[in-house]
Amino acid sequence: MSSNPKSLSFQDYAVRAAKTARYPSRGSGSLVYPVLGLTGEAGEVAEKVKKIIRDRDGVVGDQRDELVKELGDVLWYLAACCHELDVPLELIASVNLAKLESRAQRGVIGGDGDNR
Repeated sequence: MSSNPKSLSFQDYAVRAAKTARYPSRGSGSLVYPVLGLTGEAGEVAEKVKKIIRDRDGVVGDQRDELVKELGDVLWYLAACCHELDVPLELIASVNLAKLESRAQRGVIGGDGDNR
């Protein structure tokens, strides 16, 4: 993997990723296929990390490139979910940062609950 990749905006990524999207009911607002893909790919990331912990004492090392590829698949499915919701990836990122910054300011980063 290149350590100095070309800068790419979320919008550019979403447009280019959409050109590769082929799945049932694409564009219908149905989240079933992209959400199943998202959870599957996130599971693959978790599985690789589990094996890094088990086999490599938690040291990522030469598994970094494989993790980068799997995280890319997670991003692709996230973009597909956004497409179905007609929501830009930038909105997801900005809403998430606002939520986290609010939690940090209020001292509730840790703990349970979605609406803390």
